[in-house]
Amino acid sequence: MNIQVFVTGGTFDKEYNFVTGELYFKDTHLSEMFERGRCRLNIDLKTLMMIDSLEMTDDDRLIISHNCKKSDADRILVTHGTDTIVSTAKYLAAQAIEDKTIVLTGALIPYAFGMSSDGFFNLGSALAFVQVLPPGVYIVMNGRYFIWDNVRKNRETGYFENIR
Repeated sequence: MNIQVFVTGGTFDKEYNFVTGELYFKDTHLSEMFERGRCRLNIDLKTLMMIDSLEMTDDDRLIISHNCKKSDADRILVTHGTDTIVSTAKYLAAQAIEDKTIVLTGALIPYAFGMSSDGFFNLGSALAFVQVLPPGVYIVMNGRYFIWDNVRKNRETGYFENIR
């Protein structure tokens, strides 16, 4: 089973500038994370963009959708910022990408922050879920999977939850 992984940025891949205190993008951490996690899956990793999800437009979502459609893999994982991950999941679901399982995941704390990051856990959970869920669009956060149209980010708690 091949798993296509598309990187789009988000907190997952942010770095911390110790001088200015700002978060910024350099390179994705995914290769290092797969290596450190001793991942034995057949993964094709491709960076599509490195942006904060609050800056993501429908043109960016079109790039994600296009790459999902043209991928030979029927198991796709997309790393994404959590602020607009639900909007992107909704967009992808509307594209009627058939016979593919698409899982979006992110992090609230950058991987570069070390052990305090939820990125490692969310990535591992997403890799497991993308292998077993039926075709469709899902968000995986906090050890749970959510169907694209039944999820929201609770901005008070920082957790994702079902709408109904």
